[in-house]
Amino acid sequence: MHSRINLIVYLLLIAALIQGSYSAAKQSTPGDRSSVVFQVTGNVYPKGYYHVTVNIGNPPRPYWLDIDTGSDLTWLQCDVPCVKCLPAPHKPYKPNKDLVTCNDPLCASVHWPDSLDCKSPKDQCDYEVQYADHGSSLGLLVKDWFPLQYINGSVAKPRLAFGCGYNQEVHASMDPPYTDGILGLGLGKTSILNQLNELGLTRNVVGHCLGAQGDGFLFFGNELVPSSGVIWAPMSTTEIEKHYSLGTAELYVGGKTSGIKGLPIVFDSGSTYTYFSADAYKALVSMLTNDIKGKKIYTANDDKSLPLCWKGSKPFKSIQDVKNVFKPITLSFAKSKYARFQMDPEAYLIISERGNACLGILNGSEVGLENINLIGDISFHDKIIIYDNEKQQIGWAPANCKKLPNINEDPDPGGLCKPYGSNIDILQAYCAA
Repeated sequence: MHSRINLIVYLLLIAALIQGSYSAAKQSTPGDRSSVVFQVTGNVYPKGYYHVTVNIGNPPRPYWLDIDTGSDLTWLQCDVPCVKCLPAPHKPYKPNKDLVTCNDPLCASVHWPDSLDCKSPKDQCDYEVQYADHGSSLGLLVKDWFPLQYINGSVAKPRLAFGCGYNQEVHASMDPPYTDGILGLGLGKTSILNQLNELGLTRNVVGHCLGAQGDGFLFFGNELVPSSGVIWAPMSTTEIEKHYSLGTAELYVGGKTSGIKGLPIVFDSGSTYTYFSADAYKALVSMLTNDIKGKKIYTANDDKSLPLCWKGSKPFKSIQDVKNVFKPITLSFAKSKYARFQMDPEAYLIISERGNACLGILNGSEVGLENINLIGDISFHDKIIIYDNEKQQIGWAPANCKKLPNINEDPDPGGLCKPYGSNIDILQAYCAA
């Protein structure tokens, strides 16, 4: 929504929200919804994750949450007390008395047969989530305020459900400090995105833009979706349930087919690197190795940054030093004739601390992913990725993730550059551009 809300209506809306009344939001039409944008901080290497700052509570307190389109539940470390809390940027969240009980429909969505059964409808709702990297969180569901500022300057203050985690585990390879928790943006009912949509506060659309040099932005709603240049492909509802899947694809390297077809593809911003199934990984490594023969690049067996690294006659300073040596990797989707997801060297290589080029595509079969192929953060570099749950499609396009894309021809769409006081840095950068 780019039109202005007059001052009286705006103040009445804020008053209603403070009182916890969402009747107006429930009655809102799609045209009344607006978009929310968050600045993203982090990188693939050496940090290993991207996060956003989310304000929670009354008064609101900031928490760093790892953005994860591969899971539904948002959770943060919680002092209830905490059985096992990990080193994090902020003190554990102190919950209020608004607990989600077993008779809440959201509780059923975090339970599965034979796990965390409720003995009484009024019992607190416990949860446990486990991730592909063997990390996990155990806790209870609570509700609290999530103050949000839209890109048009208006404000909402919904009460949303999330996990209050008091027992966390992380993969042994991860180094502290960690984030305060996870921002789950998947397809399930507990997803923050789905809850906002149910309240009529945003469209059921989420997107992210992760910079190859770090940082970027995340958005809820459809107003930051480019009007042109986006490659769209339908979400698969049969291949892999409850994940952002695009069905199956064929693997190409440098325009040549690998002969590997039928690869189930999942987009997952919660994964730092990309994972191919064993056959695809083996074919990829073979083709890349053949392509660099005679180009004075050799395997760097002494670099343990990632499983496979290459060195040159002198240390590489950036991907630009090897960009002309390594060829693009492409996934061609079976259900979309013209939908091809291309990964240039910036989207599958990192330069290690030793100055070597390391392959950021790993063997997923070695970590228990079997035949699933996860496209992770490294492969999203310098692309805007849009998950449109309303139209059941996923889109992508090249983008400068250091600033917001043009919303329309208006140089100041939605009053984005007016001094609202709490606009985030990325909005200021956008306005200055």
